Amino acid sequence: MAYRGIYDRTVYHDPVSGYCVISVKTADTGVPERARSTYRHRDRLIRFTATGYRLPLTNAVEVSFDGEWSESKHGTQLAVSRWEEIIPRTPEGVRGYLASGLISGVGEKTAGDIVERFGVNALDILERSPERLLEVRGITEAKLEKIKDSYTQSRTIRDLMTWLAPFKVTPDAAMKIHREFGGHSVSVIRKNPYELCRISGFGFIRADDIARKTGCPPNDPTRIRGALFYVLEESHDGGHLYLGADELCKGALALLNEKLPVSQARLQARGVSDELYNVILSGGLIAESGAIYLPRSFEAEDHVAKRVAEMLTEKSSRRDVSAELANVKKEAGVTLSKKQEDAVRMVFGHNLSIITGSPGTGKTTVLQAVIRLFLRLGNGKILLTAPTGRASRRMAESTGWQNARTLHSALGLFTNDEEKSYLNKSDGLDADLVVIDEFSMVDMRLASELFSRLKRGAKVLMVGDADQLPSVGAGNVFREFISCGLIPVTTLDEIFRQSKDSLIAHNAKLINGGKSGLYYGDDFVFRECGTPEQAALMIQRIYLDTVMKEGVENVQILSPYREDGEASAQKLNEAIRGLVNPASPDTPEMRAGHKVFRVNDRVMQTKNKGGVSNGDVGFVRSIGRNSDGEQVMTIEFSGSRAVEYAPAELGIIELAYAMTVHKAMGSEYETVIIPVLSAHMVLLHRNLIYTAVTRAKRRVFLVGQKSALFIAIHRNKTGKRNTLLGERIARYYGSFSKTALIEPEPMKRTG
Repeated sequence: MAYRGIYDRTVYHDPVSGYCVISVKTADTGVPERARSTYRHRDRLIRFTATGYRLPLTNAVEVSFDGEWSESKHGTQLAVSRWEEIIPRTPEGVRGYLASGLISGVGEKTAGDIVERFGVNALDILERSPERLLEVRGITEAKLEKIKDSYTQSRTIRDLMTWLAPFKVTPDAAMKIHREFGGHSVSVIRKNPYELCRISGFGFIRADDIARKTGCPPNDPTRIRGALFYVLEESHDGGHLYLGADELCKGALALLNEKLPVSQARLQARGVSDELYNVILSGGLIAESGAIYLPRSFEAEDHVAKRVAEMLTEKSSRRDVSAELANVKKEAGVTLSKKQEDAVRMVFGHNLSIITGSPGTGKTTVLQAVIRLFLRLGNGKILLTAPTGRASRRMAESTGWQNARTLHSALGLFTNDEEKSYLNKSDGLDADLVVIDEFSMVDMRLASELFSRLKRGAKVLMVGDADQLPSVGAGNVFREFISCGLIPVTTLDEIFRQSKDSLIAHNAKLINGGKSGLYYGDDFVFRECGTPEQAALMIQRIYLDTVMKEGVENVQILSPYREDGEASAQKLNEAIRGLVNPASPDTPEMRAGHKVFRVNDRVMQTKNKGGVSNGDVGFVRSIGRNSDGEQVMTIEFSGSRAVEYAPAELGIIELAYAMTVHKAMGSEYETVIIPVLSAHMVLLHRNLIYTAVTRAKRRVFLVGQKSALFIAIHRNKTGKRNTLLGERIARYYGSFSKTALIEPEPMKRTG
């Protein structure tokens, strides 16, 4: 039901999402008694609360609000599904609408000039012939474009939300659709609702619901095609680059028949496989030996394999560097083990090589020797990179090479989160030695971007720990490179960083071997707790005690779960912050939606932006107002990088007393505290426990149930991830070797 009213005041507004809670004043007696404000006003109008996205925050126009009444702890509120301005066809009414702030670029004066020129027909001009606004003094081509964009977007979103209202699509989701399809949104999804599957977070199931309600038959080819793409995208998000044809068809068939009533004719496997065949013929999917790929996944895997094989068959300058290495060791005052020296020689003997090993095994020491030796030989430019900002800065600190950069920055990439794609591609890398640390975090698409930019003859050294969690994105690049048997690999297995009797190093080795008989002592502690609630309280006590001794910057809670349960990162963040940095009249705060930040909070940025990388951790140093009177928050990150944030930018900031194990990859802390609970069993497995434990340099606290730890260590999910990278490398290597008329050199693996 629709209610006419005028904006009264803002109760709540999240500038990030656009979600609003406003008070509306109206003379409409149809507003339920339970929804009316009990406060009496001089104008004798009824007040009620409306909630929704991007509601008009201006009293310059009357608005029709359509929605349903809902009950909450704040009382009865109108959940608005759509709204529309009511504009009187009078000069005053049109002028008031134009000057309301709902159209960017039009203020009081410009609105008056437009109405003076076109009268009550101004809105028709804006709708049908906006270029005529250039007849108004003060409106330039640039200003006209701003006005047109604002008005068109407003009307398009309004039409879109009206069309989607019966399907319970939120205004926030409608905004995502508009960003994808622009002014053609309604016509696109009317023609083929399964285009909605391209929207991040939308998926086949919601699109199918809309399609079925608009009369799309169950066996429509666009429906079957949508299910095939959805199943393949889901597997891609789970780390797989391809699915077998049978597995793909079975998954799609189950999805297609899931919500069909038993009485209705259900789809058969033949119909799905036939449509898969048609999609492959049209180039929508790629098929190879029964493996079905999304085109972007196939191209990335094939390109990496081909480029790696080319590098392996390229002639590499080989020389004996023993004398120069001896001088480097003497100058730097370092001692290298035989295996570490072999690793250094390997780098200078091949264009492509790998150094792997668990934390503390001397990978950084080898890297320092490689850099010094490369500079001594005068072989050219060096580029040090890592997938995350924290890992690249740690690399710079440990090697002394301050020009270390994130891999994305070095490649000139930034991520479009809505499209899950890389943009702003750069030219090739002008470096003769490229070192990538924490290579286990590199997925197939990022690897493809890297190998497409390497210059001919460049040496590439990949460093990492293959036993950590695999990349978040699809593929298992580092493991495939190691296991293909063609790339020279040195595995370092002697512990140097921690003392020889370190329980962290010893237990990490046991965990990696699938052995749960761990040893406990001062630097490796297990605290038994029966429930997540008990574990959360224990973690808080341990955290406070440790922070008092070591400082907040040296202690990190690592949880398998981000949001679920009392021992999740989100819940622990709220609890810990309440203890170490509680609300106080003397402590400034800044709010954005449900988020509240205070001066001295430990926080993390979750997207690459403004010179700060996804996963960078810092502290809120001040909250105040800028010269425009807007509230701003200053965060200081490592390296004395101070960055200002407005309320609209706080969507990418989170508390960081606790974080997920995935977010901690590439980082090190003096002490880590890890909940290990049966409630987290879905995510608990050997790689996760190993990765969490090896983030610690000095002490590990495990909190939870030993039975859960036992099961986790014996669950090896190192990634059977569907990828043919290793096979492709071997195939291309054989082909290139024959073409070059050379005998492939058998690669020796050290360690």
